[in-house]
Amino acid sequence: MDEKISVIGLGYVGLPVAIGFAQNYPDTVGFDINVERVAELKNGKDRTLEVSPEKLKSSSIMFTTDVEDMRGSTILIITVPTPTDMSKQPDLTPLRKASETVGKVLGKGAIVVYESTVYPGVTREFCRPILAEVSGLKAGEDFTVAYSPERINPGDKEHTLETITKIVSAEDEPSLKRVAKAYSRIVAAGIHKAPTIETAEAAKVIENSQRDINIAFMNELALIFDRIGIRTTDVIEAASTKWNFLKFAPGLVGGHCIGVDPYYLTAKAELLGYHPEVILAGRRINDNMGNYVAQRLIKLLICIGASVRDAKVGVLGLTFKENVPDLRNSRVPDIINELNAFGVFPKVHDPQASAAEAKKEYGVDLCNFDELNNLDALIFAVPHKEYCNNTADLIKLVKPGGIVMDVKSALDPKRVKETHVYWSL
Repeated sequence: MDEKISVIGLGYVGLPVAIGFAQNYPDTVGFDINVERVAELKNGKDRTLEVSPEKLKSSSIMFTTDVEDMRGSTILIITVPTPTDMSKQPDLTPLRKASETVGKVLGKGAIVVYESTVYPGVTREFCRPILAEVSGLKAGEDFTVAYSPERINPGDKEHTLETITKIVSAEDEPSLKRVAKAYSRIVAAGIHKAPTIETAEAAKVIENSQRDINIAFMNELALIFDRIGIRTTDVIEAASTKWNFLKFAPGLVGGHCIGVDPYYLTAKAELLGYHPEVILAGRRINDNMGNYVAQRLIKLLICIGASVRDAKVGVLGLTFKENVPDLRNSRVPDIINELNAFGVFPKVHDPQASAAEAKKEYGVDLCNFDELNNLDALIFAVPHKEYCNNTADLIKLVKPGGIVMDVKSALDPKRVKETHVYWSL
């Protein structure tokens, strides 16, 4: 059959998926509840920088906020965020609302595919009943559900939707074949058919949990090596000369995946009566790194004889990773908040972040670059390309003898140490 595709949620994940399908299914619909976002996309602007203006303008896709535009769709793909709440528990509110929205226009014979990261069981046990209740259709007979976990890496132009093997799963074999066929037209890397929906859900949630744990180990090593007085990056470079050494790096772990997904897995485990130890230990380490960086700066300021409360401190970068404008779950605000607790109020600059969003999400006022001068200390938190292309200028922002904190080890320590105090994780 000739499928009609609708994609619900046009963020970092949904937009590339929608544009990909539109190249092969001209009647593809891209739906989002954000009126401003849809208007921007219609004008060829993607604030996430995942899709070029040329691709947007040349695409046949229909961007809409009208639910009725999705009526008649045979495959509806839900790509909404799955965050955690203040208690680090899964917040399925966006998923519930998206399922209710789809239920309003769900037709017989349709398949609803979920790409959002969830713990095993959410698609079948949480989403499927909502679809049935709102639509009035019988699950498993009138419509079916499927799961195909997203693997988008924001800012990565090498590992894209088309070049990453796509996992697909569904509640029955006919649905699995249809979903696999549809995705195979847009994913050149190939399709992996998981035996069950729960298997695919679990595969997704452990991908980032594994990475989170590995980074946590490196962060713990960084805490140890900092006390010893050796640079973690130098240790890693030496150790990585062995063929089976896994080369991870310490750092701030934020974003919508690595810092969130492990909590989905631990929440499911605790529902089953098992308390995870390794996963949660890794989370505690990673969540505390921003505070550690701030506290380390306070100690360094005292060591150089600077007045802590009067210290002029600059922070470069606020987004959760380099070369993306995404501020979600950034850990840089942890550094800022901890410094504030010591009476230090740094100036923060980021060439890619939205000033309005920074203010709304974190209460941070972004400054102009020329406001950073004669600093006592500079925290180089996010190595955006704009900074890395002019590292010599960054060092000049700090007065001689001042402190340069290189969180991601992006600078040449020998060069910095000629005139300043250098520190890195």
